[in-house]
Amino acid sequence: MISKLTPEKIPLLMMVAAAGILGTAYFFENVLGILPCALCHYQRLAWWLVLGVAGLTYYMRKRPALLLSGITLSSLIAVAGGFLAAYHVGVEQTWWEGPSACSSSAFNTTDIQALKEAIMSAPLIRCDEIAWSLFGISMAGYNAILALGTGVSALILTRTMVRQKATAASARA
Repeated sequence: MISKLTPEKIPLLMMVAAAGILGTAYFFENVLGILPCALCHYQRLAWWLVLGVAGLTYYMRKRPALLLSGITLSSLIAVAGGFLAAYHVGVEQTWWEGPSACSSSAFNTTDIQALKEAIMSAPLIRCDEIAWSLFGISMAGYNAILALGTGVSALILTRTMVRQKATAASARA
């Protein structure tokens, strides 16, 4: 299969990966009722950007410079989304504190009104709680694995294919 894979097909594969991951996320939200937190929404945004950039890249695939630039950009967006997902895993595991807008924090007050305001302004879906996991890995963990894997694989495949084309071209010359 890899022998039939060309750089022109990599954006299509990235689009399939992004659509599959987004579809799964929306399935969990709309069918299973597992609502996303703020960090989950940011991770989805990265996949939407990958989908858009890879789509434009696939459309412009006949222009080598745009093809390589688009693959690189969409791969870097996927990797950035993977790092965001890894950060989210750290928040879930309490390795570090998450954003104050979506994490619980200790209430260090004796003022009843301040305590009431803190409780009322607390987010309903918190980033520091694991909503779902499989084999001890949360959705953010799977997203980190998939995003980093997609981005790095696309970069490596593209680099390998470009080098093979360059080697074949120089051998013919």
